[in-house]
Amino acid sequence: MNFKRISFAEQCGQNSPQRQAEVQRVLSLAQASGLEWTRLVWCDVHGSLRGKTWVTSELASAFADGMGMVSTLMLKDTSDRTVYKVFEADVKNELPGFEGASNVMLLPDPATFKILPWAEKTGWLLCQPWFSKGQAVPYDSRRILQTALERLAAKGWGMRCGLEVEFHIYKLKNAEHGDDADPDQASWPGRAPQVSMIHSGYNLLNELWFDRAEPALRIVKQTAQDLGLPLLSLEIELGPSQVEAVFKATDALTAADNMVLFRSAVKQALRRAGYHATFMCRPPFENIMSSGWHLHQSLFDLQSGQNLFARTSIADIQEAQGLAANNARHTLSQIGTQYLAGLLIHAQGMTSLCTTTVNGFGRFKPNALAPQSILWGLDNRGAMLRVVGGAGDPATRIENRLGEPAANPYLYMASQILAGLDGIQNALEPALATEAPYAESAARLPQTLGNAIEHLGQDKLLCEGLGADFVRYYQRIKQSEQTRFNEAEDKVEFQRREYFSRI
Repeated sequence: MNFKRISFAEQCGQNSPQRQAEVQRVLSLAQASGLEWTRLVWCDVHGSLRGKTWVTSELASAFADGMGMVSTLMLKDTSDRTVYKVFEADVKNELPGFEGASNVMLLPDPATFKILPWAEKTGWLLCQPWFSKGQAVPYDSRRILQTALERLAAKGWGMRCGLEVEFHIYKLKNAEHGDDADPDQASWPGRAPQVSMIHSGYNLLNELWFDRAEPALRIVKQTAQDLGLPLLSLEIELGPSQVEAVFKATDALTAADNMVLFRSAVKQALRRAGYHATFMCRPPFENIMSSGWHLHQSLFDLQSGQNLFARTSIADIQEAQGLAANNARHTLSQIGTQYLAGLLIHAQGMTSLCTTTVNGFGRFKPNALAPQSILWGLDNRGAMLRVVGGAGDPATRIENRLGEPAANPYLYMASQILAGLDGIQNALEPALATEAPYAESAARLPQTLGNAIEHLGQDKLLCEGLGADFVRYYQRIKQSEQTRFNEAEDKVEFQRREYFSRI
């Protein structure tokens, strides 16, 4: 009797005709392009990419049967230390499937395939982890966003996101043999490289500063465009050596995938040219400006594509004209208004999913173009939520200014969906817009990562939406980071090694 062999992809329910067609497209393209190998990468809980590189002749096997990965990669803090004791007997009760540093399997998503422009004959695929018996791993952040998007899809809705990402680019003083490459200086985490600035800052959008930074920014532009990323502009930010990349809006999953690829690609391409890019919020130097990641978001109708936050009908516009500008309904639809209220109600709970490092909490200061309190404003860059647009504007949207550029984009976006849906389902109404976003009387955002993860655990809606097991897992990993920072004798050096050299 002949038995048909069932592939691991089939076992996971990931072998639809659409996926099979995509796999064949990628295999044909890889062969026609003369690719020698393909990087199979996965986004960890901190938003960093990890993975293995397979030779092209074995790529079909990876699509069918996956690739083994040590499961402890899902249990690391930002120093790359394993937080859980996987060799102790009781770990099977706390984290079933992770006992003994066993394998999980990575399955590539063929729709994410890219050819890397800076690496010769090299492909790239984003993967997701599965347990060896075909069950989804619940701690996979990309799957958490997919699940949140399924909740939207059940209502016939999707999410669009536009990205504004601030970051810093420095020139390496010694690209080949700097302190971070000296074997006698090796440590865990290693030393950060010595750098100099590409522009001296404090001259916002200055053309002369752009010209100084142009060689590095040209690499950023070309890398993003060669990867097919929807780059709109590159700009000189206020801080020394600080820049900003702005991307057109796409569906949320594409935007999240683009974010992890952009960060990793920019760092690699610039490093080869003698630069050091960092998405650390506050680089470890005296006179810097914090970097933020401003997430523009709206919901849309999956059938018509209509922006569900916009007031575009004649009746909508007439009604809006009768309302005060500080009333959310003056600018947003009923759905958008209720979504805004959900983001406000769950702001403290979502903070650790938007600002995810100890370092990022230093950004929440008054008059710093960063939020300090739980408020919304009409085109106000000091408020946590900035409502952009107006009645009659089909691009009306909400900009969340809470995030840092190092955040895991899947968790950042999932938190918005969960909070916003709660506002819609419970018909919540926001307070009036603020005109004084740094007023002392306003409710404050959490001031430390440790405090923020406590608030996450207290938010029943987010715990239910993310999964209680995931929240406990996330709290434990992030608490390790906070605890080691608290115990560090030199807190600047801690951040220099933990974040500046690696993020």
